[in-house]
Amino acid sequence: MYFNRSAFRLFLYFLAVEIAIALWVRDRFVRPYLGDVLVIFLLFYALKSILQQTTPVIATAVLFFAFLIEYLQYVKAIEWLGLSHNHIAQTMLGSSFSVHDLLCYGLGFLALFPLEHLRKKQSHSK
Repeated sequence: MYFNRSAFRLFLYFLAVEIAIALWVRDRFVRPYLGDVLVIFLLFYALKSILQQTTPVIATAVLFFAFLIEYLQYVKAIEWLGLSHNHIAQTMLGSSFSVHDLLCYGLGFLALFPLEHLRKKQSHSK
């Protein structure tokens, strides 16, 4: 079984940041935009901690997943699934499509590569 401890620590870090944003931030930038960039990091490091796969493969899978969720919001899947009154489903799937979300996911995807490069460089220098 594969487990990457440093990737898991980063997953926990980004999870804590996302929870903090959800609980305490009510603004027009961090919550709607930076939170969407960081969710790509969160999902990436969750997968990176358990999958022995290359950064481009995992990052692309995460980006496609984020785009899929946004597409499901666009087609109002939560309504046709009969889950529009389910708070957990609304939180997981979201309820409104936004092109800005797609752009944030793309930025998160692009930012992963230099971050991973730095992380690998630091781990090799230790």
